Amino acid sequence: MTSTTPDPAALDVTGTGDTGDDAQRTGHAGELAVAVAQAHGVETMFTLSGAHVFPMYDGAVKSAQAREADPGAPQPIAIIDVRHEQTAAFAAEATGKLTRVPGLAVLTAGPGVTNGVSAMAQASFAGSPMVVVGGRAPNNRWGTGALQEIDHLPIVSPVTKHAATLTTADDVAAGFDAAFTLARSSHRGPTYVDVPMDEFFNVGTGTVPTVGELRGAAPDTDAIDRVVRLLARAERPLLVLGTDVWADRAEHAALRLVEEMRLPAITNGMGRGVVPGGHPMLVTKARSTALNGADLVVVVGTPLDFRLGYGVFGGKDGARPAAVVHIADSPAQVSAHADLADSVSGDLSTVLDGLLEGLSRAAQPDRAAWISLLQDTVAAANAKDAELLRAEADPVHPARIYGELVPRLADDAVVIGDGGDFVSFAGKYVEPRRPGGWLDPGPYGCLGAGLGAAIAARVARPSSQVVLLLGDGAAGFSLMDVDTLVRHDLPVVMVMGNNSAWGLEKGPMQMLYGYDVAADLAAATSYDKVVGALGGAGETITDPRGIGPALDRAFASGVPYLVNVITDVNAAYPRNTFGI
Repeated sequence: MTSTTPDPAALDVTGTGDTGDDAQRTGHAGELAVAVAQAHGVETMFTLSGAHVFPMYDGAVKSAQAREADPGAPQPIAIIDVRHEQTAAFAAEATGKLTRVPGLAVLTAGPGVTNGVSAMAQASFAGSPMVVVGGRAPNNRWGTGALQEIDHLPIVSPVTKHAATLTTADDVAAGFDAAFTLARSSHRGPTYVDVPMDEFFNVGTGTVPTVGELRGAAPDTDAIDRVVRLLARAERPLLVLGTDVWADRAEHAALRLVEEMRLPAITNGMGRGVVPGGHPMLVTKARSTALNGADLVVVVGTPLDFRLGYGVFGGKDGARPAAVVHIADSPAQVSAHADLADSVSGDLSTVLDGLLEGLSRAAQPDRAAWISLLQDTVAAANAKDAELLRAEADPVHPARIYGELVPRLADDAVVIGDGGDFVSFAGKYVEPRRPGGWLDPGPYGCLGAGLGAAIAARVARPSSQVVLLLGDGAAGFSLMDVDTLVRHDLPVVMVMGNNSAWGLEKGPMQMLYGYDVAADLAAATSYDKVVGALGGAGETITDPRGIGPALDRAFASGVPYLVNVITDVNAAYPRNTFGI
């Protein structure tokens, strides 16, 4: 076996749950691979049919047969087949985010693997646990020009935690266990393995592990104490809670800290919902005031990238910038470019509970004026937003769509963003009531992830509303996979802001040059008819008063349904950064 990473035994993790009951098993390599995936909690395989990976399908079919014969057998792995490998990989990435169990994508050799690279890169940037299994030309033909013969590892290694070719059937069980263990260990991310076709069909022997919960490394208690002292002195503190708070299962510890210490918080990524929408200490709608006015910003579970001003807060008009503390789930995630007052890394629940314990014993300044300022700013923002959320403009202002959608969202809804300008409005107006209910591309900013994420969300949350927010540009990457939703009976409500343009590029190019090129799409395209042709349903809306009734029909339809709203291309989102 060749690999880009160390053996998982070298990982600094605790609580693996290994009971010593690991089982020796003999079977073809696909059966061994599926058995290991089951042991790690995988229930769904996302794929597009390819002969190089047939043994994985056979292993999944046999897992279902075993469960039918014996209800005590492991949960079988279902097969969801898609129309483009990018969708399979994005579905696996979203599954990792939603369930916190590694998603599984099985891709045929050559173009099947390369079609999945963008999703692997997205998972790498977002810290999403997923395992990608690639087919590979057979060993006994290697170097002779077999179909789709290419060495995948140099391609996928830069965007994965771990990439390995398992050269024999006997390598498969241990190799898959390493891939899954690394994917779900802090800092989480994508891993990749491939198996030569001839060895995939061969019989091998390996150990199927007994797998339990993984916990991150114990944090430095001295570092926690130092951060407690910084927080205890801060007159205007602010918490920023990001994706890894959810991924590290620290959402309850984070909310305890916010509520018991009355610390104002803003959220991003899958941190959204950790502090429920409408909570008095959630001040995301006062983001600018909070970040510019804080004297201490404690950033938890998200990088100090372009979304957070690269870790510089305040300092305008000669004021002193805020002190910054960075808390991450592993040492490598702590910012190396920002000027930090301090940092802590390790299991995030342990860190946050340690901060709460320390602050509970510490005297702290009166922060009533700071909290009141932020809450008043939130209230003013809500009042201002209400005008746009009710806008009667013709063409439709994108905000009106959210004015109709947000009141119709259940607390457990899963909302997925796939688009530029239109989805930026969602970030402003959609505040989830629960954690684990918001999916966006994350800092990699990859369009086309939405249909895969919608498939994953409907499978992972069968009783929840699933809403996919689509820009008309983003829809072009993956709308064909509505066919997958239809074939697998996965109803999803799709809401499109159709401004007939690449809105995120059109405005900035006009600002720079006074004109734009390569930014316009066909006017008012009937994407709902595409969905209808694929077996779903939908409608085009041009009157803002028609949006609400159309959403009601979509939620009641029981099929993939696209509400295609024609919006004003000139109603651009007022952004503060262009990502550079």
